[in-house]
Amino acid sequence: MPHTSRRLALAGLTLGLLAAALPAAAQQGSIVFTSWGGTTQAAQKKAWAVPFSTSSGIQVQLDGPTDYGKFKAMVESGNVNWDVVDVEADFAAKAAKDGLLEPIDYKVVPKGQLDPRFSGTHHVGSFYYAFVLGFNEDVFKAKKPATWADLFDTKNFPGKRTFYKWSAPGVLELALMADGVPADKLYPLDLDRAFRKLDTIKSNIVWWTGGAQSQQLLASGEAPLGVFWNGRVHSVETSGTNVGVSWKQSMTAADVLVIPKGSKRKAEAMKFLAYASSAKGQADFASETAYAPTNTGSKALMSPAMVKSLPDQYTTGQINLNMGWWADNRDVVAKRWYAWQSQ
Repeated sequence: MPHTSRRLALAGLTLGLLAAALPAAAQQGSIVFTSWGGTTQAAQKKAWAVPFSTSSGIQVQLDGPTDYGKFKAMVESGNVNWDVVDVEADFAAKAAKDGLLEPIDYKVVPKGQLDPRFSGTHHVGSFYYAFVLGFNEDVFKAKKPATWADLFDTKNFPGKRTFYKWSAPGVLELALMADGVPADKLYPLDLDRAFRKLDTIKSNIVWWTGGAQSQQLLASGEAPLGVFWNGRVHSVETSGTNVGVSWKQSMTAADVLVIPKGSKRKAEAMKFLAYASSAKGQADFASETAYAPTNTGSKALMSPAMVKSLPDQYTTGQINLNMGWWADNRDVVAKRWYAWQSQ
């Protein structure tokens, strides 16, 4: 990873700050919440930031996109301007080990309904999602791709494939499964084998650098199949575009919310975490995005139709990415990932 972000916001995207422009540091009685931009952060603003500000009187200013290099530099310099940050679970695990995070105060953040898979000593769950195979049904009318092996079958499923440029998690796993590795034998990942498999379609890959771009590539048919975050395919589907999705061998991962070490507004940040991770906060966000909630009480507050679209409704053959392995190997894999792309 380029030490920056997983989901880069589109250039020039207006984040719609709740207070005016973001100052160098948040004003008194306010916090800065940093996330990935685009429709994900817009949903977090609607589901969390606006109602939290209304109920607490604490203003939430939005910044983004999440940048891991900037995060680390802030903490190490002692000049921390972010108070709550949405990050990947593997980054959070490593950042906690490196002393970059504040511990969660579970006297403030109610823990009873938090899914233990996504909350820990230094983080609470933001949402969890699935990597799925998405395809344009106007392009694939007679025969539809269904497995990761089909993603590599350019004879039966011709055209460009699209992958996320900034992140190897998920892509290496699907390459290995397409090459015949059983899901329960993936880890430790055989990097040589994964990259050999990716070599077979390298000339057919179109890279997407943000979720909005992935949607455009899929909807237009420029890259009529690829690997996507499930919420992005759901958004394209609900817009009326004729796209399909296969949940076979879908892979789940999570984003989590953390407080950078040295935040000057830690008490206010904890209150925000309490709201964002609450049953209602998680239900409202999940209903906007089709990403799954991390609070076990949320589904009771959601419509049955929306619940059916969530990743945890497609568990047959589903793989949970081993983010512990990724936390231990992210830097090594990143160097190889970007070197391979540039070759």
